[in-house]
Amino acid sequence: MSAADSRVTRPVQAAVEITGVSKRFGNTAALRDISARILPGQLTGLVGPDGAGKTTLMRLMAALMAPSAGQVTVGGCDSVRESARIHTLTGYMPQRFGLYEDLSVMENLRLYARLQGLAMKTQRDTFERLLAFTRLAPFVHRLAGRLSGGMKQKLGLACAMMGRPQVLLLDEPSVGVDPVSRQELWKMVHELTSEGMAVVWSTAYLDEAERCAGVLLLNEGRIEYAGPPRELTASLKHRSFRLLEPQQDRRLVLSRALNLKSVCDGVIQGDAVRIVLRKDAARDEIDALAGAVGAHVAAVAPRFEDAFVDMLGGGPGGTSLLAARMTPVHLDSEIAVECRELTRRFGDFVATDHVSFQVRRGEIFGLLGPNGAGKSTTFKMLCGLLKPSSGTAQVMGMDLGTATSKAKSHIGYMAQKFSLYGLLSARQNLEFSAGVYGFDGAARRERIDEMIEIFHLQKFLRTSPDELPLGLKQRLALACALMHRPPVLFLDEPTSGVDPITRREFWTHINGLVRNGVTVLVTTHFMDEAEYCDRVALMYQSRVIALDTPDALKRSAQAETGGEGGEEPTMEEAFIRLIKAADAQSEALRSKEAAA
Repeated sequence: MSAADSRVTRPVQAAVEITGVSKRFGNTAALRDISARILPGQLTGLVGPDGAGKTTLMRLMAALMAPSAGQVTVGGCDSVRESARIHTLTGYMPQRFGLYEDLSVMENLRLYARLQGLAMKTQRDTFERLLAFTRLAPFVHRLAGRLSGGMKQKLGLACAMMGRPQVLLLDEPSVGVDPVSRQELWKMVHELTSEGMAVVWSTAYLDEAERCAGVLLLNEGRIEYAGPPRELTASLKHRSFRLLEPQQDRRLVLSRALNLKSVCDGVIQGDAVRIVLRKDAARDEIDALAGAVGAHVAAVAPRFEDAFVDMLGGGPGGTSLLAARMTPVHLDSEIAVECRELTRRFGDFVATDHVSFQVRRGEIFGLLGPNGAGKSTTFKMLCGLLKPSSGTAQVMGMDLGTATSKAKSHIGYMAQKFSLYGLLSARQNLEFSAGVYGFDGAARRERIDEMIEIFHLQKFLRTSPDELPLGLKQRLALACALMHRPPVLFLDEPTSGVDPITRREFWTHINGLVRNGVTVLVTTHFMDEAEYCDRVALMYQSRVIALDTPDALKRSAQAETGGEGGEEPTMEEAFIRLIKAADAQSEALRSKEAAA
């Protein structure tokens, strides 16, 4: 062999090889002739809209189902002929991980060790390694059902890693997980890839996908893009802009921008509006819009999310049919929601501790915080679903302690955990909601038909909610919550796990409703969504530790960490910095008390 030949780089053997794979369920094609290579020691992101085929592809790689055509090999083993071997080579954490909530952390680990056939003599060392890796050692006796969302995901990760797999398949592991816990999960996975493990991470958070070595972008069962995310992002160079300091309502500015032919996507970022031009479009229209609304245009670096939305044809327009048909809300008071010293105890545990704030009519008020901070408990008290231990909650001037039924009639509530009835079809869920809110006869039929049209539910009316993709489930849940056109709307993580296109559709409706005077309270772990809020309350350890506009909170976080000047942090970075600052203050106080 010549010296030149010896320098030829041999291709890296793939951890997973997917060749011409298709998968059909009856007449439905979930995957259509796809091919891809997953490399060892790399983190591969799997992204795409709801129903694109991501979970089907995960299950094929885990040898939990067979392809209709083509071949999947893992570690050189065929997924059909050698499925039992693949089960030992892979760790699979499904979207709805099967933890047993009435078992403790340790009992779950022991169960999964038995399922993996782990020898008794190696179990102790394995458990110690996994508990140290996930930092769950202090919680081994806690029931899984009493863990926070982030801790549940860590336990799920530990169970998936039980047999030291060569390939780790994680189907949306960060859904419903706060930014602090998500950052910890991210660090754990990077440690695994540095040790040579191949990790496939399905995600609806495109900032996560942006940090992967490679991504597979699925749409309608086909791979639209495979490669490093930066290469797809680079295709949008000179197409991303911000309209800074508009003199008109930013929600109206966004709506006008999204209805321009030259614009394929747009979102609110604090006091600014971020927009993305279509391919080969001139910026004349956005310059004219900026002049009309008193803003100035600044070019910004594109994001992977910009490229994702562009590749899928752009986001929805800026007009909400729901809002267009709604009569504007008029309230006697400017204050729509108010809580004073709101407190809820469960035995010795204080879930919400003396929380106070006011929400103005026509405001989007965000409630952020880590898992277990008390957000959902606060929501339930404000909706009249949970009685406070002390303090008061009012909606439209009505005390929820004395006028619960009347106040509830003015509230729409979309719960964090999907609240529809799986034994009923989608249409029956709509009919049930209409009945609960007092509609009958022609008015009932008209309102149901309206919701079906607005949320594009026509094809799914006979389907159980349990069988719908997550995006469609959330559309149905929002339709039920809005059936009676409430003046106050509570949304508890309404877009958790939903793809970016569907999230934009939701926010087009929300922005339109707010412009009609509807008041919206929302919790979210998508920090980009927090930018849509007029004000944000950050809860931590059952208390509100910060309350201000998104831009003011970012500046506050910058100051807390001594970062005056320089680049302003993102909302996610601000969230993490403020939580860490609160921890530092608590630790300093404990040290001072100990010294005294």
